[in-house]
Amino acid sequence: MPTFYPDPPPTPNDDWRNPKPSVPPPIVDPAYPEEEDWESPFASKAAESSPVTYRGAASDPVFGYLIAIALSIGLMPLIPTDPALRYTLIWSVMAGFGVLAWLLGSSGRIWMETPENLGWGVIFGLILSVPFVIFGGSTLQQTAQRIFTGMKPGEILAFLIFVMPTAETLFFRGVLQETRRFLIVSVLGTIWSILLFFPMIDAGRYPAVALIIGTALLLMNLMYGYVRQRNGLAAAWLCQIVANLILLFLPLL
Repeated sequence: MPTFYPDPPPTPNDDWRNPKPSVPPPIVDPAYPEEEDWESPFASKAAESSPVTYRGAASDPVFGYLIAIALSIGLMPLIPTDPALRYTLIWSVMAGFGVLAWLLGSSGRIWMETPENLGWGVIFGLILSVPFVIFGGSTLQQTAQRIFTGMKPGEILAFLIFVMPTAETLFFRGVLQETRRFLIVSVLGTIWSILLFFPMIDAGRYPAVALIIGTALLLMNLMYGYVRQRNGLAAAWLCQIVANLILLFLPLL
């Protein structure tokens, strides 16, 4: 006697039991691109971890350096009457370039620094300045008096702690040293310091003293660049503050 088995259950690929009407493929208008090729007119949100690059990051910071050099030369007529104004204008322009690069460009950043790095900045500032005080105290006193002639101690202290180290650290160590070797940045910083200070000390009449001071300026800029590379931007900033206080302010007391 024959045996009747029930029909097997339909499989997902068994479509003959439930035929579906054929759907024609969508017609794509050639005037409009497909969704995959369509580009939104609005900028997509960048990943939070990716760095943001602005148009100012592509500008060459040497342009700001040349402007600062031109100002240091062009404002020399202010030396006999108001040298403090000359310093303020020149360092303000340099600080302005550094701040703009900080906000809009690829300048170096001061993050949460470790006490070790900050301590090394102070130590390197002492290593740099103490030997000059021991072997050239009288020369430093005369140099500081000529550089800050006619200024009060409060003005000198404000320049040495806030204005000068902030402007030069942000520009040289924060902007230039991001894209150039610290040896090149140190040479550029030395040229800047010579053009800034030598007209104040009348270097043409004392070439030997000018040579000693120029060598000291080169060593100082080399030290600042090395500390920036080794311990960070904040350490270089502290190193310059310590060196300024010992080399230029203490001899005036």
